[in-house]
Amino acid sequence: VLAAFEEANVVMDKHTVRQIASGKSAQFPATWKITGGYHTAGAAITGNVSNVSERTIVIDDLLLASVFIALIDEAKAHFDVRGTYSKEAGNFLAYTWDKNVLQVGVLAARAAATITSVSSGGTSLTSSGTLYRTSATDLAAGIYAARQALDEKDVTSQANVFVRPSQYYLLAQSTALINRDWGGMGSYADGKILKIADCDIVKTMHLPITNIASGPTAYQGDFSKCAALIMTK
Repeated sequence: VLAAFEEANVVMDKHTVRQIASGKSAQFPATWKITGGYHTAGAAITGNVSNVSERTIVIDDLLLASVFIALIDEAKAHFDVRGTYSKEAGNFLAYTWDKNVLQVGVLAARAAATITSVSSGGTSLTSSGTLYRTSATDLAAGIYAARQALDEKDVTSQANVFVRPSQYYLLAQSTALINRDWGGMGSYADGKILKIADCDIVKTMHLPITNIASGPTAYQGDFSKCAALIMTK
C-alpha cells in the first residue's frame, strides 16, 4: 500500500509535511519582517514589536481504504487479488492526499494575510472568459503574472505550477514555450513542458475544478473556475 501511495502521490515533496504524534490539532507559527533604523547615541534601544501569529491545523478523521475479499473469491481468482487491491488502496490514499492539499492551496491563494496588519495574503488572477483554460499563450502569461506577484511579495522560494492534463498539453503544444532558441524546456514530440517563469510544471488530475460542498469543511470551496495553482513549499 505504501509503495503504491508513494508512486501515485505528486504533492508530497512539494509542500511542507509535519509528523504529529498525538493530539487533535497542530500550531504552525507565522512571522513577518522586522523593521530597523539608524541609532542615535544615547537613545535607548527598546526593540520593535515582533509580528507573530499562527495557523492552527485541525487533524482530519482517519482516512482509510478497505476491501473485503472472501476466501472463496481469492481461491478462484487467477491473479494476485491482494496485490491488486493493495495497490488500489494506496492509489486512493495518494489521490485523496493530493486533492486535499491542492484544494487547500487554492483556498490559501484566495485568503487574506495571516498577520493582517503588515503581511500579504494570497493572489487570485482572472483571465477574460476562460482563456486560462483554453489558450496556452494566456495561461503562460498568467503563470508569469503569478510568479511576478510572488516576487513582489518577497516570496523567492521555488514554485510549482499544478495544472490538469488539458492545460498541460496546451502548454506542451506551444512551440514558443518549448523553443530551445528562446530557452524553452520541453519536447513537442514527447508532449512535455518542464518550466515556465522558473516554475516547474506538474501535471495532475487532482487540481479541483468543481464546486466541492461535501467532505471536511477545510477542503470545501467553489473551484469551478480554477485553471492552475502556483504554490511554494
